[in-house]
Amino acid sequence: MEFCDYRIEIIRDTEFRLDGGAMFGIVPRVLWERKCPPDELNRISLNANCLFIDTGSEKILVDTGMGEKWSAKEESIYGIFRKRSFAESLLETAGCTPDDITIVVNTHLHFDHAGGNTIYETTSDTLQFVGIDGSPEQVEPVGSPVPQFPNARYLVSEDELLRAEVPIERDRASYLKENWEPVVRAGQMETRPADFEVVEGLSMTTVRGHSATMQTVRLDRGGRTLYGFADLIPTTAHLPLPWIMGYDLFPVETLEAKRRLLKQAVDENWNCLFYHDPDRPLCTVALGERGPEARAV
Repeated sequence: MEFCDYRIEIIRDTEFRLDGGAMFGIVPRVLWERKCPPDELNRISLNANCLFIDTGSEKILVDTGMGEKWSAKEESIYGIFRKRSFAESLLETAGCTPDDITIVVNTHLHFDHAGGNTIYETTSDTLQFVGIDGSPEQVEPVGSPVPQFPNARYLVSEDELLRAEVPIERDRASYLKENWEPVVRAGQMETRPADFEVVEGLSMTTVRGHSATMQTVRLDRGGRTLYGFADLIPTTAHLPLPWIMGYDLFPVETLEAKRRLLKQAVDENWNCLFYHDPDRPLCTVALGERGPEARAV
């Protein structure tokens, strides 16, 4: 998709599932299940829609999805249904490989946004072949994770990295060190202030609500705006103002940020990226009879 002089693509990582009650907080199930039917374990289907931007001189990824370092037990817990690797999706959608990426930006370091920062090295020495006849019926990666994008600078706010290194009990399970410590050790991690510009027209802004340090992404080119809400508004089902995740640490601040940003999105006709929406990741927002509504781009 051409966005003035830049090219953008949505790299869809993998389907996974989280508890519907947690995803909608105080909203009763009788309401949210109409939009997001749960499975037998009360989980709703989600995705990780990563933003790829080609400026001509830089190839940028904003967030990297769930990653591929999960055990079979963890895949079952989170309902991860991976049809192909992130590298395969990147090649098919954007026509490039992980080696081509020059900048990776993380809105925050929760596992569903930073899981793809690193990957297990798979060489002949680190593959474990399992099969009765000796064939590679099952291949399990072993060893230590390494940066998946070896030629990229990884950018994250200094406050978010500090939070990830010393998390509180409330969100400790969301911060997995294997998603950023190998990047730091490789010398590829660069910290930035709470608000910063990545390249011309692409900016990151810290918005309190989901956490104290999560950032949203904004791309402005040629009078057009693309705005990625990250986990502030994870899906189009979360457009109603009080539909806020139970995961949010500061839900009242989420509410006020949604009120302000959605009005701006409507007034200025933004293209809006909903990071976790399994069906409609990129939409515009219009004001309907019952509040903000998603419309096709």
